[in-house]
Amino acid sequence: MKYIFFLFTILIFASCKQDPATTAPTDNPSVKTEPVKVPVFSKDSAFAFVGKQVAFGPRVPGSEGHKAARQWMVSKLKGYGAKVTEQTFNAKTATIGEVRAANIIASFNPTYARRVVLAAHWDTRYAADEDDERADKPIDGADDGGSGVGVLIEIARLLKENPLPIGVDIILFDAEDQGATNGGAETWCLGSQYWAQNLHVQGYRAEFGILLDMVGAKGATFQKEDLTGVFTPQKVSRIHSHYEKVWSLAKGMGKSAHFVDVKTRPITDDHYFVNLYTEIPMIDIINKSMESGSAFGPHWHTHDDNLSVIDPNVLGAVGQVVAAYLYNSSNTQL
Repeated sequence: MKYIFFLFTILIFASCKQDPATTAPTDNPSVKTEPVKVPVFSKDSAFAFVGKQVAFGPRVPGSEGHKAARQWMVSKLKGYGAKVTEQTFNAKTATIGEVRAANIIASFNPTYARRVVLAAHWDTRYAADEDDERADKPIDGADDGGSGVGVLIEIARLLKENPLPIGVDIILFDAEDQGATNGGAETWCLGSQYWAQNLHVQGYRAEFGILLDMVGAKGATFQKEDLTGVFTPQKVSRIHSHYEKVWSLAKGMGKSAHFVDVKTRPITDDHYFVNLYTEIPMIDIINKSMESGSAFGPHWHTHDDNLSVIDPNVLGAVGQVVAAYLYNSSNTQL
C-alpha cells in the first residue's frame, strides 16, 4: 500500500475545544505530532462505487432502486469490517408522502470513546424539477447523492486496510432530497434531522463531522461556509475552525483549484441539522458553482446528473483531503 506522509504541528489543531472525557491536554507548545501515514485514496475505486449506485437506478425512498442500493451499501460496509446499524424511520415528506426510510451507520472501532463522523446522503431526488424535459421523472443522482457515498465507501475500504486508533462513524442519511422547492428548510434532510434527535448510541459524542454532498462533478468548487449569526458564537467558532483547517490542508496538498479560499452564505444541508441539534461541529464540502446561474451547477436536479458528469479526479481530490484530515486527526488531540 502506498502512503502519503503529513506532519501536523500542534498549531494546526490548537483552536479546537477539548473533551475532557475523551482527550488529553495539549497546552504544551513543545509537543509535536509524529508523521502520519495517510493511505492513498483510489479515485477509480470511488468512481466505481458511484457507478454501482447509478446502476441501481434512482434511489427514491420506496423504489426498487432504493431497496437494492440499501442492501448493497450495508453488505459492502459490513464487508469492510464495520458494525452497521440500519436506523429506520417514517419520513413524512412534503413531496412523495410518508415513506419508510433508513439511515445507514457504519461504525469502525465502535467501543472507542474518541469518535469522528463522516456523512453523506444516499437517496436521490424524486423528480428532475429543474429540468426542461421529463421534469416529473426521478434522476440518476450520480453527483447529488452518489458521489459522497462513493467517496465514503472508499474511505471505509481504507479504514479496513489501514486501521485507526479512534472511532469513525460513516453515516449515510436517507430522505435528504425529497423536500419542497418552495417549502421550509424542515422539509429537507429528514434523515439527518431524525438521527440528530435520535442518536444511534445513547450519549453519543464526536469531535467533529464532515458532510460530503455533490463532490464529484467536473470543475467542482468547494467554498467555506460563513455561519456567523446562525448559531451561537462558540458553536460557530468551532465549526469555522474545522473549515479553516480542512481548506488549509487542501491548499498544502495542491487542491486549491477545488477548495477555493472563499466564504459563502450558509445553506440548508444535512450538516445544518447536525449542528442545530447536537454539539458535533460539522462542516459541509459541497459544490457551489462560482460561474453558473444555478447555485449547485447546471446538472443539479436535472437528468444531466448522470455518470457522465462525474470526474474521478474530483472524487480523488476530495477523498484524499478528507482521508488526510481524518488520519492526521487520529494522531492529534483535538
